[in-house]
Amino acid sequence: MVNKTVLVTGSTDGIGKQTAYELARMGYRVILHGRSPDRVRAVAEDLSNRIENASLEEISADLSSQKQVRRMVAEIYLRFPRLDVIINNAGVFNTTRRTSQDGYELSLAVNYLAPYVLTVGLLDLLKKSAPARVVNVSSVAHKRGRINFDDLHGEKEYDGYKAYADSKLMLIYFTYDLADQMQGSGITVNALHPGVISTKMLTAGFNMTGDDLSVGAETPIFLAVSQEVAEISGKYFERKQAVPSSRLSYDLAFREQVMKVTKRLTKAD
Repeated sequence: MVNKTVLVTGSTDGIGKQTAYELARMGYRVILHGRSPDRVRAVAEDLSNRIENASLEEISADLSSQKQVRRMVAEIYLRFPRLDVIINNAGVFNTTRRTSQDGYELSLAVNYLAPYVLTVGLLDLLKKSAPARVVNVSSVAHKRGRINFDDLHGEKEYDGYKAYADSKLMLIYFTYDLADQMQGSGITVNALHPGVISTKMLTAGFNMTGDDLSVGAETPIFLAVSQEVAEISGKYFERKQAVPSSRLSYDLAFREQVMKVTKRLTKAD
């Protein structure tokens, strides 16, 4: 048994479930997360039946609600003395415009604002557990991201792919910004594209098929546990290799604007 705890958001299906399965099989204590407590429990039972002596914990929260994300943060502090890795895996893709419980465009809320609130909220626990890692599951789609600050929630004009791409670009900005902040803290922060993987999101949202789920879990697991990247931070990975992200993602002025907007949208009441 590995004396390390890993939180995997969105681990009730797809890449998240496969990632949780592989980590549990390797002996890590895995915190399974999903929106529905019943689904989280069902996954825990499934993995326990497939893995002898699996160390699994359950937590539920609707990531479209910042109030629920903050409640999840508080629960983690109460229940877990350490947290070694956060894998921000949960994500959505919408063909029509939908809004979160907070009134924000749903892709923005779930794919970006939720991992921001969750990770920033858990920084003290990560620092206490250092060396620790933050792994953000972005997408190659971020290269199509442009971010119109005058129509951040797609109220004037909505395109589902653009909203998805923008949210994944913002996640990369956060990755780079937090990596800079965490220098010398023992916390590394990296982002990745998992590949074109046959998930429900890919088939339903993009009408495509791709590689097996095990392929999609390879890079998140690599960044979560490999000693090869123990000292690497502030990078974007594809197929377990650090590669350049989009040119726009390195624009520091744009990044500053994104982080300023982020703080405004995540300010607790």
